Amino acid sequence: MREDVERPAGAALKRRSFLATTAVAAGATGIAAAAPASAAAGPHGGPPEPVPPGSVARLLAVPEAGRGLDWLRSALQVAVELELSTIPPYLCGWWSVGDRGSHAARLIRRIIDDEMYHLGVVCNLLVAVGGQPRIKAAAPTYPGPLPGGVRDGVTVYLSGLTKSLVHMMMAIEAPEEPLALSDSASHTVGSFYAAMLDGFRSVNPQLSARGQLKAHIGSDELRPVETLLDVERAIDIIREQGEGTSSSPADSFADDHPAHYYAFGEIYHGRELRQTAEGWTFTGAPVPFPDARPMARVPAGGWSRPSAPVQQLLDRFDSTYTALLDSLEAAWGDGGPRALGAAVHAMRSLEEPAVRLMETQIPGTRSTYGPQFHPLS
Repeated sequence: MREDVERPAGAALKRRSFLATTAVAAGATGIAAAAPASAAAGPHGGPPEPVPPGSVARLLAVPEAGRGLDWLRSALQVAVELELSTIPPYLCGWWSVGDRGSHAARLIRRIIDDEMYHLGVVCNLLVAVGGQPRIKAAAPTYPGPLPGGVRDGVTVYLSGLTKSLVHMMMAIEAPEEPLALSDSASHTVGSFYAAMLDGFRSVNPQLSARGQLKAHIGSDELRPVETLLDVERAIDIIREQGEGTSSSPADSFADDHPAHYYAFGEIYHGRELRQTAEGWTFTGAPVPFPDARPMARVPAGGWSRPSAPVQQLLDRFDSTYTALLDSLEAAWGDGGPRALGAAVHAMRSLEEPAVRLMETQIPGTRSTYGPQFHPLS
């Protein structure tokens, strides 16, 4: 269950007001501009450069008039892959923290709940338009890029909580106009969701509730989407929880939690975000960086020649992770709530082997092992 983060009276943050002012200096967030994912014309005005199949650039290069039902299904499958890809690195950061009651740990746990809710929402949306979420096949490999070419140049990896990991998390969640403005043209998660919402409005497909799921995820309630208004609300929540919006600071949101980008920013800068005479700055109450288990970055291909006890923990974790993916896929197939319940059970079972790995020292180093998130065939 998501825990609320208390904020001093009169200093509450409303999500809709985050992007209303941009007074923070460009270096304040410490996030480098990501390289653009281009779908522009090729050299000398020729045909567009090729882009990978299933990429966001390829999807957004399709003229709006050609974005029909098949386009929506393809875009929503990419969204499934995007939401799934954020959960393992966020879990590793959270599992590594010793004091789960710390401010930073509670912020990360809330974000994990949000991401699991977002995954449920996009699976419901895909089922609503006659698609079938492919979850196990969508499981990402770490380290690696974000699915679909979103945030080109950002490498997602698994490690314990460090400033570098939080920096990477901020890069994943960065909005189109963060407090530190950039000239980057890279596709953002938010702009991709905006394009999907435009697609729903244009196509106005008939939405089926059959196969969609209902569940409480954190403090959010997953519900079937049955109308275009339901779609709009669902996508708006995903965008606002992740990156915030550019609406007026006079607007308010249903709660006072910062969007993910700014929550990670509070952990990174060690201060809560506050509105001052100069604009929004990370100058509020302290957010101490928590002590964390020193899990090293998982190398490409996984850990090399671990001992037998470590390999047993890795195998147990990956077996449970595989069961989680299989149960999630079945839940939006014909497994329904029972399969979703099995997925929740598997999710909870991941923590014990993960923490044991994080408490096992890598020979010759001061760092420890951690889960690899390798699904079994």
